[in-house]
Parts: sequence; structure tokens; C-alpha cells
Amino acid sequence: MVTFASTFVAGVALITLFVVFLKNNNYLELTNEEHLHDLGKFMFAFSIFWTYLWFSQFMLIWYANIPEETTYFKPRAQGMYSGIFWLMFIINFLAPLLIFMSRNSKRNYATLTFMSLLIIFGHWLDFYQMVFPGHQKEHVPMILWDFGVALGFVGLIMFVTGRALSKVPLLAKNHPFIKESVIHHT
Repeated sequence: MVTFASTFVAGVALITLFVVFLKNNNYLELTNEEHLHDLGKFMFAFSIFWTYLWFSQFMLIWYANIPEETTYFKPRAQGMYSGIFWLMFIINFLAPLLIFMSRNSKRNYATLTFMSLLIIFGHWLDFYQMVFPGHQKEHVPMILWDFGVALGFVGLIMFVTGRALSKVPLLAKNHPFIKESVIHHT
């Protein structure tokens, strides 16, 4: 479930980046602040949901004190990876909590773009710290290669999505709920 929540909030952040980009380039003329506000609410809600699941897993393993299970968190919370562990917690929980609390921040293009990029990076760190402490126990490896792989996938996603968006109209004709979407308000 933690993995689902992590990928879902990162997916919403990626959708937000695409919506802001398309809106700034005059492709989504019917998209307004209310739509962006809803995307910000989704990022806020699923960041809290991710934190709830993440902490539940952490607390259950800590409270049960089962040696086979505590070995998962030992190198992450107290070992060489503790900096990444707590940075990931700050980026994925505290930043969305503090920044997305106000209504205006969820309607601001710059704030939404910054938080979307931060959330995507934070959840990349989450997956990074899920894998590498079990693989590289002695030290934190050089992660420039890992950044390159991540950026390669981001570029591939942008290319495939941009190509798909160029082939179809972005406004659904004769959709039964288009009127509700145009007059959407919270």
C-alpha cells in the first residue's frame, strides 16, 4: 500500500505538471483555478495518506520488535542512509503539509509546479531508500547514474505523452459532463 500511495501521489504531481504546462501554452483554455485547486488537494491528501501508511508500517515494525523485521529500518533510520531517510520524510510529508495548507498555494501555478517537482523527487528518494540500503550496506553509492536513469525515464514519459497529446484534440466533443467541467467550482 505504501508503494501504491507513493506512485499515486507522484502520478498526480506529474499530471499537475502537464496541466500547468499545457495551460501556460494555451492548450487547455477551459481549465481554470478550480481544476488546479483540485489537483493540489489530491497531492495534499495523498501525501498525508502516504505518510499514514509509511508511519503505520514503521510503528508496527518498531512496536513488535521482531528482529527479522527491524533490520529493514535499522540502516535507513540510524545507519548510513539516515540523511536520505529523514530528507525523504521532510520532502514527502512536511513540505506538502506546510505548503498546501492554504487555499492560495493550491491555486498558484508556481507553487504547484515547485511542489509537483519536489514531490516527484521525494518519492524517487522513497523508492531509492527502499532498494539501496539492502544492496549497498557499507556506504551511500554515487547516485549520478541513478539520476541519469531517472531523468531518462522522465524524458521518455514527456516524449510519449507529448506525442500522444499532439494526435488527439484536448477538448472532448459531445461529452455528457463537459458543461459541469466548464462551470466547475469548489
